[in-house]
Amino acid sequence: MSSISAPFTTGTSLVHRLDPRFRLIAALTLTIPEALLTDQGPALAAMASGAAFIFLARLPLTKVLSRLAVVNFFILFLWVFIPFSQPGAPLLTWGPLTASSEGVALALLITVKSNAIVLTLMTLLATIPVQDLGPAMQRLKIPGKLCHILLFTYRYVFVIHQEYATMRQAMRARGFKPKTDRHTYRSYAWLIGMLLVKSWDRAERVRNAMRCRGFRNRFYSLTEFNTSNKDYIFLAGCLLLMAAILTLEV
Repeated sequence: MSSISAPFTTGTSLVHRLDPRFRLIAALTLTIPEALLTDQGPALAAMASGAAFIFLARLPLTKVLSRLAVVNFFILFLWVFIPFSQPGAPLLTWGPLTASSEGVALALLITVKSNAIVLTLMTLLATIPVQDLGPAMQRLKIPGKLCHILLFTYRYVFVIHQEYATMRQAMRARGFKPKTDRHTYRSYAWLIGMLLVKSWDRAERVRNAMRCRGFRNRFYSLTEFNTSNKDYIFLAGCLLLMAAILTLEV
């Protein structure tokens, strides 16, 4: 059985030694205001701080850049639509389409903020092992359903992927070759539908098995968190950093 790759959870940096609960609070403290920024200057400052966190945690740059590439691939689609749909001063004309300077500025702002948030989350959350993340969320009184969704998603997403790989192999064994025709679209629709049915069936079996074992909507963990002065200092530093970034917004 395969497992999910978590290359950032192992390390000896200052960030890795911090209490997971404080890292969760720091992540919320930084990313929520970052998402609400409306000016380029503070957004660039937030992205610079996210890059500084990456170096503070000593994360492997190749893996960081590969994850950023995935995020920016989806952001690229925003650059296809936003500059041409936002009203404002014309900046570029391409046939019947006109890109406005306000649209380009908005797309750039979203790009910078998205990268800042991803860098911050990679440092503060991706460095927490999932077996510690769940109990940390419970200790912070985060709703139990959110904790359960996180832990079950981590546990079973690769199982669902294995089911998908098995069905794809069965399709290839029957001579299926994807093309741009109705048969291919119909086959993929059946594949996705059967994957959802199998996922639902497995979820029901897991739920019944857990209830038979006395599950009462709470996970019990032997993990102990040790809080020290450096945790409070780090959280205070994050608060001051966010306050400094917000002052640039005024």
